[in-house]
Amino acid sequence: MARKRNRESAEVNSSSMADIAFLLLVFFLVTTTIPNEKGLLIQLPPADTEITDVKLKERNVFTVRINSADRLLVENEPLEDVYRLKQMVKDHVMNPRREGDKAESPEKAVISLKNDRGTSYDRFITVLDQLQGAYYEIYAERAGGLTAQEYRNLDRTDPRQLELYNKGKEGIPMAISIAQPTK
Repeated sequence: MARKRNRESAEVNSSSMADIAFLLLVFFLVTTTIPNEKGLLIQLPPADTEITDVKLKERNVFTVRINSADRLLVENEPLEDVYRLKQMVKDHVMNPRREGDKAESPEKAVISLKNDRGTSYDRFITVLDQLQGAYYEIYAERAGGLTAQEYRNLDRTDPRQLELYNKGKEGIPMAISIAQPTK
């Protein structure tokens, strides 16, 4: 005679599965780091200010244009090598003899950057880096022969380093005007 087995069917106990899933979720939320990318550190004017035209002498303005094909036009002349731009800006701002078409003084020098809507972000950032890099090199030289990277890494909470930082920037504002893109 066949014996009847009184076994229950094999099942996986899933009563604690929700607890395990919850613990895993909490673990990954606590241990995961989310990168905090800052993007472009550009200070925008307040939204409630009126836009007014400022009249500048043409010799104080250094113009840089980027077209939709990512080609540069610097002072109405084509420029193939974007890395020459940094030295051109330094020459314009720090013109020691105040001759020719260079700025009257470092305080009055303005860099005007304008691009087309079709300009690639990569090209825009490269050009903007060169423009800002020129100013940081000027500041670093004036602060006592530092490199631009050393100047940017000065700890402004330390009074001695803050003094160096202010010495570099004194009288020379980073005047980079970014105009609305054209179509």
